[in-house]
Amino acid sequence: MSQSLLPSPIGNISLAGDGTVLTAIRIGADGMPDEDCDDPLLREARAQLAAWFDGRLTAFDLPLAASSTPRGPAHRAAIMAIGHGETASYGSIARAIGSSPRAVGQACRANPFPILVPCHRVLGAGRSIGHYSAGSGVETKRWLLDHERERNSLWPR
Repeated sequence: MSQSLLPSPIGNISLAGDGTVLTAIRIGADGMPDEDCDDPLLREARAQLAAWFDGRLTAFDLPLAASSTPRGPAHRAAIMAIGHGETASYGSIARAIGSSPRAVGQACRANPFPILVPCHRVLGAGRSIGHYSAGSGVETKRWLLDHERERNSLWPR
């Protein structure tokens, strides 16, 4: 198991992998960021996240560890289908995959890959901000949404 710590505008991001897939990402990790990482997968994840924060990347291409629940792949795919700078509600995702809004919320809360599996793009009914389990919670979710909206407006239409 390899780990790396990346500084970001929302705090340190801890990346973990087994050499073939990412196994976890945690926003707000303690420790000193490391510039030298000898794991090629973690180096690529660091590069893609840095490009995302810089506004040069809108989608990630990284292998992620499989979901640990039977409905996990459907929840993950539905959340990953929400485009950069866009949002969807817990209810609309639930209807699309034959689930419940509560189950979608639980999948978001248990998401081991914040930002990469963009649960920050999932809002409550009436476009309420809802909750966010990564980083500083709702404050981090607002920052991520604002960052994408700002960057999205810079992309050619």
